[in-house]
Amino acid sequence: MSSSGGALPFPALRFPLVARLAFAAGLTLYILWKSRPRDVVAAAVDADWKPMAVAVLLVLVDRVLMAYRWIALLRTVERDRHPPLSAVMRVFFVSTFLGIFLPSSVGSDALRSYSISKLNLSGGDAVASVFMDRILGVASLLVMALVGLVLARDLAGNGPILAALGVSAAACIVTILLIFDRRCASAAAGWIARLPPATLRHAGSRVLESIRKYAAYPRQLVNVLLCSVAVQGLRIVQAYYLGQGLGVNAPLAAYFAFIPLILLVMLLPVTFNGIGTSQAAFVWFFAQAGVPAAEAFALSVLFVALGIVGNLPGAILYISGRGNGRQA
Repeated sequence: MSSSGGALPFPALRFPLVARLAFAAGLTLYILWKSRPRDVVAAAVDADWKPMAVAVLLVLVDRVLMAYRWIALLRTVERDRHPPLSAVMRVFFVSTFLGIFLPSSVGSDALRSYSISKLNLSGGDAVASVFMDRILGVASLLVMALVGLVLARDLAGNGPILAALGVSAAACIVTILLIFDRRCASAAAGWIARLPPATLRHAGSRVLESIRKYAAYPRQLVNVLLCSVAVQGLRIVQAYYLGQGLGVNAPLAAYFAFIPLILLVMLLPVTFNGIGTSQAAFVWFFAQAGVPAAEAFALSVLFVALGIVGNLPGAILYISGRGNGRQA
């Protein structure tokens, strides 16, 4: 769904969002009904909150690591202009918080790009840094998902998993070619030159030029990729501690096998921020390890809620009026 405004009438923008919200709500309610609401509530009521407190601490660590990897990318291409670190951190946390209320992660990325460009930075470099942060995050998820398929080989033929893997791999391959292959970059530049509005052509060319800058910094890209893999590892451990709190009887290896694949399924743009697909994925995957549907559903809700908890620093900054992207 486009967020640029003006080109499409409001009903055309609204219908896909309403449809996705309705599908997310319907799918969630269906999975809840199949999981037996009374059993789900019982699993939550009997939970041990001490392991869950560990998960909360870990989500704060992964948010700091996520902020670090973006700042590393931003300062790689903006080597001469460094806005205050506090201002950049505010932009990251506030845009991540506001992204909760947008129909996809693209909205959060757009907010981040726009806000950071207001700190005396090139718009092309700002968009490129956010784009590379997203792609390297997808690449790390792809790496962990492939590891998960090694641990759970019987899932390798599942359609939605293969679709998510294929889309993720295609996005990563295209980005690598844009950065390191001149012929591919030239072809992309030619395609951009045929875009109708002159402003869009100019913006696209600037972003492509900024993305190409990363070809001179492969070491920094590897560093950010490793940080992204660490973030995915933290998410797996977070889910494990949430499961421990719920009394889920599944080994850590099951989480390493399932969570990356679940996250890939949640990336599919069929619902609102993975709501519904996350519940279906948790119940289906953990059933392979003998986990009851009620416990798996409760785990899925807590996993999504944990992500919201990680965005609370951005909420505090936004409410206080200090996270608007202005320099301190």
